[in-house]
Amino acid sequence: MSARRRFLALGLFAVTALACREKSVSPAEPPPLRVGMDLTYPPFEMQDTAGKPDGVGVRMAEALAADLGRPLKIVPMEFSGLIPALKTGNVDLVLSSMTATEERSKSIDFSDPYAFTGLAMLVRKDSGINSIDDLEGAKLPLTAKTATTAQTWITAHLPDAKLVVFEDQTACVLEVVQGRADAFLYDQLSIFKYATENPDTTRGILKPFVEESWAIGIAKGNDDLRKQVNDFIAGFRASGGFEKLGDRYLKEEKAFLESQGIPFIIR
Repeated sequence: MSARRRFLALGLFAVTALACREKSVSPAEPPPLRVGMDLTYPPFEMQDTAGKPDGVGVRMAEALAADLGRPLKIVPMEFSGLIPALKTGNVDLVLSSMTATEERSKSIDFSDPYAFTGLAMLVRKDSGINSIDDLEGAKLPLTAKTATTAQTWITAHLPDAKLVVFEDQTACVLEVVQGRADAFLYDQLSIFKYATENPDTTRGILKPFVEESWAIGIAKGNDDLRKQVNDFIAGFRASGGFEKLGDRYLKEEKAFLESQGIPFIIR
């Protein structure tokens, strides 16, 4: 090999080695933060008119991912599939207006709460039901969304009820609107919304008969991520993030609750 060719070969080797070295020491792209959500629960988790994820929970997930320095990947699924997806590692977190219950805490961990609500009732407008006490011992047709705390509560406390469950809460509302169910048990703000949308056929009994809190679901043993999430929630609260989301997505509900002397749900 001539001296010129040897020089070119050595130069090419040096450039290639340098490129490989630079590639090996460059920081790796952080893994996406995979967040499981049921996008059928407006205004918390839903889709906008273009089909893109939207709502309070979505904006929270975006802020959380940015705080962690990771790209966000929302994984939509039915509510009943969220905990199994977390336990099998298909998502990193569940942020989907999920109540942190003792039963759920046996299989997953939860962050600090970010919302405080309770179970309320949507009843037929001509119904004689005025409180949860009116359901006790009665063999009334009731409805609830699958895998929710309302379904669990009815099963445990109202064994005589004729319970029908649906994956979609709008189907539960329709049961009451069309007179097939006497009451739909669900969270307070949703009941307010559905009663407002169906004033001719329904009314809302909004005083919670069970108080609940929502939190972010995390796989058992992932304490580092849990601490990061809790730090985010504290910082987001201190910076007024929850208040801004309330003004953006829940202005009417916020005004109503405040007029009734009831603390706003996200705080």
